[in-house]
This record gives sequence, structure tokens and C-alpha cells, in this order.
Amino acid sequence: MPKRQQPAGKNGQPETQEGPEGKKERKLKWARSKEDREETPDPIQERLKEVNERYTRLIAEFDNFRKRSDKEKTQRYDFGVRDTVEKILPIIDNFERGLTGVPEDQAEDSFVTGMQMIYKQLLKTLEDIGVKPIEAVGQEFNPDFHNAVMHVDDPEVGDNIVVEEFQKGYIYKDHVVRYSMVKVAN
Repeated sequence: MPKRQQPAGKNGQPETQEGPEGKKERKLKWARSKEDREETPDPIQERLKEVNERYTRLIAEFDNFRKRSDKEKTQRYDFGVRDTVEKILPIIDNFERGLTGVPEDQAEDSFVTGMQMIYKQLLKTLEDIGVKPIEAVGQEFNPDFHNAVMHVDDPEVGDNIVVEEFQKGYIYKDHVVRYSMVKVAN
């Protein structure tokens, strides 16, 4: 079998170096040591690293964009619900006024019973989408939920207690849709 030819040095002979034990060792031109490889960066590896970093940044930016878009979509939906509920609340108020104005002898009338059923259905629908009435009478006055339109001196009731509610307030997902208009004891 023929021997493989070794690459030649400057004078046509394979390059040699003296090793730690004094023996001559061949050093091939194309075989670089580990230190040489680390010192001279490979342009392909650098480009690959750069492309990977760019790809990672793009994925992170897209993920942030998706989260931001989902949040904005939810906020727009919630705003639309609150706006719609604000427009429905006067209808509920009119139902309540109409039902409280019914005389006792007509309470069992089929028309009145039908209106009560519609009123209850409307309240149930609002509750199902997350709209809840604000509790006011007997509660301590809270400016985050109540709008005090009158004050009364009542020694039997403690200070800052709501004694009467003029208009019912509602909340939707921790946001006040309408404040309760109340009378507060001092």
C-alpha cells in the first residue's frame, strides 16, 4: 500500500517541531490547534450566532405583540360592555319605578306578573355577563362606589353609614359603571 504524502513545508519537507521530550513532531498546515481555532472566529459561526440572536428577538417581539393585542382586545370588549350597560340602566330604573308604583290590589294581575318576570330576566342576564348591583343601604359610605347627594343627622345610625339609596349603582369587573346616589348619616 502506498504511503500518504504529507504536506510539505517551505523546503518541500514536512514541518516538524520539537515536542516536550525532545522528539520531532510533525505539524500539518491544515490542522490547527484548539487555541488557534478559538482565537480566529469562524465567520459562518459568527453569522449563525447573529441570526439566532435576531430570531430570538423576533420571537420575543412577536410574543409581546400578541399579548398586547389580546389585552387591547379585552379592554375594547370590556369598554363596549360598560357602554352598553350604561345605556340599559335607565330602562332598569324605569322597570323598578313602574313595579314599585303598582297598587297592592293589582299585584297579581297577569300584566304586572309579566313585567316582573321581564325585569328579573333582565337582571339575571346582566348578572351573567358580570354586572352586579352595588350594595349601599346599611353599608359604610365608600366614595369609590357611592355618590353622597344628601346628609342627615341621625343619632341612631353611626357616622358615614348609608341610610337611603336614591339610584342603584352597578359595577362590571371591578369597574364602576354607575355610582350609587345615596343619603349618608353624619
